Amino acid sequence: MTDSSFPEDLWLRNFHPTPGAPVRLACFPHAGGSASFYFPMAHALSPDADVLAVQYPGRQDRRSEPVVTDITVLADHVADRLAAGADGRPLALFGHSMGSLVAFEVADRLQAAGTPVSALIVSGRRAPHLHRPDDIRNRSDDGVVAELRELSGTDAGLLGDEEIIRMILPAVRGDYQAVETYLRATPARLTCPVLALVGDSDPRVAIDDVRGWADHTTAGFDLRILPGGHFYLVPERAAVEEAVRERLGTLPVAG
Repeated sequence: MTDSSFPEDLWLRNFHPTPGAPVRLACFPHAGGSASFYFPMAHALSPDADVLAVQYPGRQDRRSEPVVTDITVLADHVADRLAAGADGRPLALFGHSMGSLVAFEVADRLQAAGTPVSALIVSGRRAPHLHRPDDIRNRSDDGVVAELRELSGTDAGLLGDEEIIRMILPAVRGDYQAVETYLRATPARLTCPVLALVGDSDPRVAIDDVRGWADHTTAGFDLRILPGGHFYLVPERAAVEEAVRERLGTLPVAG
C-alpha cells in the first residue's frame, strides 16, 4: 500500500498509512536491505507515527534497476521526494548501518533547503566523518557471503540457497561500494537532535566511534547501547521501537 502523498513513487513505501498520526518517520535500510525490513516497525508505531520506508534501486520490485553506488546520489533522490511530499507534520529519520549515512545526508539536504527534519535516529554506524578503509566490495562472492554471515543480517538458510545468493549479491556489493567510497571530511552540523543506537558486541562498529555523532548536531545527542551484534535491532526490536517512539514523542507537533 502506498501513501497518497507519494503517488506511484518507487522510492518510498507506506505499509500502514496513518494520515492522522502527529509525526512522520522515514526509515532507511542497511546494505543489501529493502523497504520491507521496516514493515514490523511501521505496524508497531502506528498510530503514533506515519512510517515511510525507503526502497533503494536494485532489490525487490526495483530489482531490474541498476544499484546506486553513491550515498550522496541516494540522498539526493530521497530528499527530493520527502520534500515534495511534506505535509506540515514533523519528519524524523531512522537509518540502520548504511541507512544511517543516507538518512544523515538527507537530513543535511533538507536543512539546507530550509525544511530541517525534527530528529535523526541512527543505528549501527560510526559517525560519518570517521572513515575506516575496507574492501568488502572487492571480495569474491564467497567473501561477501562470509561477511553477511558474520553480521547475521541475512537468514543463514537463505545464504545457503545459490539462487537467492545470485539474486541479492549485486545489491549487496553495490551498497558496500557506496558505503566504502563515502567520505565526509568535516562534520555537518544538524539543527535537530541525534539519537544513536548500537549493539554492545557489534563486530564492525566501535562504541566510541558511534559517540562521534555528537559532532554532527547542535541540538543534543543521546547514545543507547543495546545487547547484541550488528543486527541487534532484530532480537531487540521491541526496545528499538520503544526508543524510537519515545524520541518521536518529544517532537513538537504542528498546530
